[in-house]
Amino acid sequence: MAMAVAPQHRESSSSGSLNKHLTDNGKYVRYTSEQVEALERVYAECPKPSSLRRQQLIRECPILANIEPKQIKVWFQNRRCREKQRKESSRLQTVNRKLTAMNKLLMEENDRLQKQVSQLVCENGFMQQQLQTAPAAADASCDSAVTTPQHSLRDANNPAGLLSLAEETLAEFLSKATGTAVDWVQMPGMKPGPDSVGIFAISQRCSGVAARACGLVSLEPTKLAEILKDRQSWFRDCRNLEVFTVFPAGNGGTIELLYSQIYAPTTLAPARDFWTLRYTINLENGSLVVCERSLSGSGAGPNAAAAAQFVRAEMLPSGYLIRPCEGGGSIIHIVDHLNLQAWSVPEVLRPLYESSKAVAQKVTITALRHVRQIAHETSGEVVYGLGRQPAVLRTFSQRLSRGFNDAINGFNDDGWSLMNSDGAEDVIIAVNTTKNLISANNPAHSLSFLGGILCAKASMLLQNVPPAVLVRFLREHRSEWADFSVDAYSAASLKAGSYAYPGMRSMRFTGSQIIMPLGHTIEQEELLEVIRLEGHSFAQEDAFVSRDIHLLQICSGIDENAVGACSELVFAPIDEMFPDDAPLLPSGFRVIPLESKTKDAQEALTTNRTLDLTSSLEVGPVTNHASVDGSSCHLRSVLTIAFQFPFESNLQDNVATMARQYVRSVISSVQRVATAISPSGLNPALGPKLSAGSPEALTLAHWICQSYWQVLPQVSSCYHLGAELLRSDSVGGDSVLKHLWHHPDAILCCSLEALPVFIFANQAGLDMLETTLVALQDITLDKIFDESGRKALFTDFAKLMQQANNGFACLPAGICMSTMGRNVSYEQAVSWKVLAAEENTVHCIAFSFVNWSFL
Repeated sequence: MAMAVAPQHRESSSSGSLNKHLTDNGKYVRYTSEQVEALERVYAECPKPSSLRRQQLIRECPILANIEPKQIKVWFQNRRCREKQRKESSRLQTVNRKLTAMNKLLMEENDRLQKQVSQLVCENGFMQQQLQTAPAAADASCDSAVTTPQHSLRDANNPAGLLSLAEETLAEFLSKATGTAVDWVQMPGMKPGPDSVGIFAISQRCSGVAARACGLVSLEPTKLAEILKDRQSWFRDCRNLEVFTVFPAGNGGTIELLYSQIYAPTTLAPARDFWTLRYTINLENGSLVVCERSLSGSGAGPNAAAAAQFVRAEMLPSGYLIRPCEGGGSIIHIVDHLNLQAWSVPEVLRPLYESSKAVAQKVTITALRHVRQIAHETSGEVVYGLGRQPAVLRTFSQRLSRGFNDAINGFNDDGWSLMNSDGAEDVIIAVNTTKNLISANNPAHSLSFLGGILCAKASMLLQNVPPAVLVRFLREHRSEWADFSVDAYSAASLKAGSYAYPGMRSMRFTGSQIIMPLGHTIEQEELLEVIRLEGHSFAQEDAFVSRDIHLLQICSGIDENAVGACSELVFAPIDEMFPDDAPLLPSGFRVIPLESKTKDAQEALTTNRTLDLTSSLEVGPVTNHASVDGSSCHLRSVLTIAFQFPFESNLQDNVATMARQYVRSVISSVQRVATAISPSGLNPALGPKLSAGSPEALTLAHWICQSYWQVLPQVSSCYHLGAELLRSDSVGGDSVLKHLWHHPDAILCCSLEALPVFIFANQAGLDMLETTLVALQDITLDKIFDESGRKALFTDFAKLMQQANNGFACLPAGICMSTMGRNVSYEQAVSWKVLAAEENTVHCIAFSFVNWSFL
């Protein structure tokens, strides 16, 4: 057949209105144009007709009456072969264009690396020369280096000054995109090749954190720039992007002043905002550049009230270099260079804000993936479920992510406010009475009858739990952590005449969970799907009525071998009709991996089990605790949970109680799952963790108070903590924990180790250290004192350890430091041993700082 095809192809290309086909006998059969047209019509409907269909074709088409069935069979065989050759030729041409473009990128990267090597050789020679030079000359060279003039600030209100700043930004950006201004190294796990997304690199040594990407995209430069400039359409963490000023630059370019807001990924850190200049210009070589940098020293930007919940971050020269590619498409270079002000977050989260890899995963790779996804959809090769258009499904994904981020951050200007706590700070309850689930396109789908939205959220520190494995388990085994009646309550709130509080109608979950895929991205790093939970009512009158629940869900980061910023499972109840403008109330989980800890920090850990934010207290005698081997690295991540519940005004308190209890139940289930999927190398001697508000937490509060009461007669001469508050028999039940939590003195507990680590603090203690309970896990006792304070502390600490169980130590007035570096003064302090009452063994050491204040 292959031999028959080749000569036929040569003939057909020059046959004019006739078509020649080789038969099995080696003779050519000539077809008229009318015969070819009739055969082509049948081929369009059925490329491989059966013998009966071919005979039917001869009977129905008189112009084919003189053609034998075997000859028609050969025609269809040759036609299919030509179609296959055409597709293969087109595929090879596409691969060739891609390889040519990738080769060009690799050659440019090779040139850049050669320049970088030459620069490093020169620097090495200069350093050797400096070492051989006299000390005086070295001092002079150092002085001259220090006095090197820096870039002067420009007046953002002066167009001429802005144009000068824009040109500087352009030059600095190009030097990063194609030059050696930044010491780039290949990003781990992202090898370049014809099937890769692109070439990715991260900064090795530079101010801030930076990432770079190069790739080939089948879109024109102007279309690419339009997509990437609309940051909210592809960057899920972008809450707001507002263009304040636009004016022409005079050289064909455009200058814009932008204000943007970026969501915080977890409840433990504040959100970020940027005040930037963006410069768009076409270069002489045909390239299109969009570059951006932060404005400073201008005093411009939004008012302070609008940015009160944000930390102002800095964008160093960044942007996009887009070059047209021969044969269509574009070659794009992306650079993201940021200073995220890591000092403003708890120490446990700082690796996330100081990691160039995290910036690459969250911003740079996401941008390149998004434009490749758009190009893929534009080509018409994408097929999605339920007849939905790609843009509609992408909008659903964006709405789910945005709603989940809104719930985590709880901005005041969106109407969110915190409710009073029950004394256990593990779950944060926020309420929004101004936000209803309203469908802008269809008022019939609006939920205006609701009193508001309530959100229960919490965060957990996980160790030795692979994020992808955890989220994949939560997705596939919903019954292990979810309560069907709560799902039913949320789903019923989407329907008119729904019952207002869970428990008013009992439901039974059959255990069946059906996942119906809607679509996925090119590399399947994100899945969009509909979940159907099968349920039935317990009520006899509704016994045969289906109570199925439908959830719209996105799941990302469940491939352990993929490179991603986090793993997420976000879902929202939907009506079974699933309209395009359906109101959504997202809830879910987000697991963010953190960088591995250093050896010194490893020695400060007391466990590698799953930790709850407010339950970092060990149960049982300290002799059972095993420290982690500091020479090994352990995977750490932060899990953030947020669940939203609609409510009617008269049931706000009831729904708040239900939400708090439900999230605590979910936390407990996730801890159990995390323990089960952790590597088998965990120490079996490690005791269980406490959940805030649990009987174990209350027991520990009693231990702290009772231990203090035993030493009170000795301590009272130098210190009085307030026995009427701390004496456990003076109050009953949960009040002990509440009184301890709200006590005005800073009360902290640390472990008994060579390097003591804080494991608990009341609210005043957290305020004094300017930290959170999750970050408390990483703070060692010596970090809050200076050198002289540490010497005095260790002397008293050693004496305390040598005393009997009712021993104590009084510290004179002094100064300590918060985790943010601020000095804190205190009038006096006392430390004592906390005893586990049952075993009468030392559990930890407690400290109380009296009348503390910031200097």
